[in-house]
Amino acid sequence: QVQLVESGGGLVEAGGSLRLSCAASGITFSNYVMGWYRQAPGKERELVATISSSGTPTYANSVKGRFTISGNNAKNTLSLQMNSLQPEDTAVYYCNAMRYRLGTRRDSWGQGTQVTVSS
Repeated sequence: QVQLVESGGGLVEAGGSLRLSCAASGITFSNYVMGWYRQAPGKERELVATISSSGTPTYANSVKGRFTISGNNAKNTLSLQMNSLQPEDTAVYYCNAMRYRLGTRRDSWGQGTQVTVSS
């Protein structure tokens, strides 16, 4: 059973930094595309960043140049370094593990961690 546990959220002033971590168990990390998503109040969940099993990152335009995603296949951990945070980054951030199995996309989610950026 896949289990994803996020940590590292909190309250920070605009311009500050936070680092989110996700500990994954029950999966072979390198077989998945790992990612971070976020959901702000009243909005749909949106992609923040993903990293492929080969280590190739992708980012939403809104976070490019400010956020960095990284993964450690040996430790089954995923991180998101967030710099130059802005109030619009305020959201619940979710760790995601995705793979295709028999042609069907399968997603697993963590419980989420709150990030609040004050102006």
